[in-house]
Amino acid sequence: MSIVKGRMTAEFSGPLVVFLIGMRINHFHKFSKWWPVFRSMGPMLEELSANPQSGFLGTEFAFCSLRQVMLLQYWKDFESLERYARSHDEKHWPAWTAFNRNVGSDGTVGIYHETYAVDGGAYETVYGNMPAFGLGKVAGLVPATGSRNEARDRMRVSNQS
Repeated sequence: MSIVKGRMTAEFSGPLVVFLIGMRINHFHKFSKWWPVFRSMGPMLEELSANPQSGFLGTEFAFCSLRQVMLLQYWKDFESLERYARSHDEKHWPAWTAFNRNVGSDGTVGIYHETYAVDGGAYETVYGNMPAFGLGKVAGLVPATGSRNEARDRMRVSNQS
């Protein structure tokens, strides 16, 4: 990844859904439980990336700790995310049923997700001397103009307390 010098912001103005999804390995020695969960995300991301009509915009991968991984995903809207999650014809559904069958609530693997629906303009991004990352990677980068204290202006939110 090449570094983009200077202060940049994401070239994005519409509404979006931010989806955090991850897993935590609670018992390292139970490899047969957590490994299938870990490797199930790759094929889903390939499937989504290959289908521009899915509503999936892109993702970032992060190791939160030795035990925990997370994906930061961007979606066009909640309906697209929900449609994918519930579709019996795509890779998420079999992965979800396999998790419930093989792990369920036995405590060996933790999973989580958080979903945020964000109105257009109700977010702001700044990247300083960074490779394209996050929403900037998904949407492209443009120079962040103005003073360094104009996050509120970039968000186009009112000065309400």
